[in-house]
Amino acid sequence: MIEETILLRNSEGKGFVIPLGMINLVGVVTKNGMVGCGAIDVAALNNFAYAAAKVRPVTGTSIATIDDILSGEIKESNDAARKYGIITGMTGKAALDLLS
Repeated sequence: MIEETILLRNSEGKGFVIPLGMINLVGVVTKNGMVGCGAIDVAALNNFAYAAAKVRPVTGTSIATIDDILSGEIKESNDAARKYGIITGMTGKAALDLLS
């Protein structure tokens, strides 16, 4: 597992990459929620009022690194995340700044 501290607008986030065979589970967790790869179930996390969004890559076919999360485009968010202003199409970094 790879862990990395990410500097955000109001605080730090904790990035992670967990190798799962031929793919990676990738995300960044903040004090108010998280942004992750397509494997993150944002609807399930909404059941716990946990703000979550997932990104799609701007290049390539999958999210493989923390940088992919930051540069990726939000493709889905839950109600809890939308309360922070997260919208489809913004960058992962912009969404994380809202959650910081």
